Amino acid sequence: METAHPIFGAMKTALTDEWPNAAAYVGAGGSIPIAGHFKTILGVDSVLAGFGRDDDQIHSPNEKYALESFHKGTRSWARLLDQIAHG
Repeated sequence: METAHPIFGAMKTALTDEWPNAAAYVGAGGSIPIAGHFKTILGVDSVLAGFGRDDDQIHSPNEKYALESFHKGTRSWARLLDQIAHG
C-alpha cells in the first residue's frame, strides 16, 4: 500500500494511540507473498504492521513474543477498524 493511502495514516494513528511511542514507518521485514497476491489477484491493498520487540529474535531457536505485544497488537487492529468504520 502506498504510504499516502488514508488507511496507512489511520494505522499509524491507531498504533500511536495504543503504544507509548509514536508509530514509525520502518520498511523492514521479510516478504509476505500473500500480500502481493491480494493486490494482483483481488485488486486490494494490504497494510502490514508488526508488534514484535527488538529482542524477540524472531525465527531463532530462542524466539519469544510478549503477551503485552499480542494484546496491544489486538487493540491496535481494533482501533484501526473503528477509525475505518467511523472516519
